[in-house]
Amino acid sequence: MAHVELSLSGAFVPQARTPAESEFTANVDRWIATVAGAVEPCMVIDVAQTIRAISPKCSELLGLGRPADAVDRALLGDTLRLIDFTAGGGQLDDPELEKIPPLLAIKSGRLARGLMRVQSSGTDGHLTVDAIATPLAEGDQVVASLTFFSPVKY
Repeated sequence: MAHVELSLSGAFVPQARTPAESEFTANVDRWIATVAGAVEPCMVIDVAQTIRAISPKCSELLGLGRPADAVDRALLGDTLRLIDFTAGGGQLDDPELEKIPPLLAIKSGRLARGLMRVQSSGTDGHLTVDAIATPLAEGDQVVASLTFFSPVKY
């Protein structure tokens, strides 16, 4: 035997809500704040290839000194010296520099991953890191990339 119930209630009226403060903060600015306090080695760079944020572990790993000293500096050049994988460890050419994950993620708008060989500052030594970068967008435009680093031991 079928059973039917009828219930009458007041009309549902959606209530206006106050936007959270995070809704007024740009996406990149939230990532900058997150990276600055992160325990993982990571950094945010913008489309001008400027370091916008770097975690203390990343700054230590890449030999960049205090994180505050690395922020607002160009990623490449005197800040981060990348070398090729040859025995001599020569400077990377400009076409090769454009293919490193942090820059490739910005240029392609896609996830990028690769190995980077970094010359240690003040020594003849080098470090190889695995870098995974993702683009950060504001609306439809890529404005920065977020990169995580992990040292490669061999």
